[in-house]
Amino acid sequence: MMSKGFAEYPSSFGVVRVEYEDDQVTRLDFGIERDLVPGTPTLLTDQVCLELDEYFAGRRRTFDFPLLLRGTEFQRKVWAALLAIPYGETRSYREIAEAVGSPRAFRAVGMANHNNPVSIAVPCHRVIGSDGRLVGYGGGLPLKERLLELERKHKDG
Repeated sequence: MMSKGFAEYPSSFGVVRVEYEDDQVTRLDFGIERDLVPGTPTLLTDQVCLELDEYFAGRRRTFDFPLLLRGTEFQRKVWAALLAIPYGETRSYREIAEAVGSPRAFRAVGMANHNNPVSIAVPCHRVIGSDGRLVGYGGGLPLKERLLELERKHKDG
């Protein structure tokens, strides 16, 4: 029997919603409403909250909790490229398109970024415009700026 639900985690960056199926995170975002029945805390949601605490405190750079990423082959390639962006660094949409072998597909990269179901864990906030400007983030540009600043602050520490 499949266990499906969500937990909400209040953080200094806003309420983070953790959706899961069985023992895998399927969605991680900042409080977007969905029709789901709240789940009881599980070992998985406890692990996610602990790792997020560590991330927001600048003590964690990657996440260990299991993810279930559903998307097209192209989206999964883009999300894998996002995971390769080092903590505290950024890449442009064009650089990601080149990394996935589709150098002209930077708009499609933007759409894959937009459809990333597990923001923060798959760090779409690290993708910027080719001119260095902050563009597009599901949680809003002020939040993207705060996440990037957090990472810059703790990058070498």
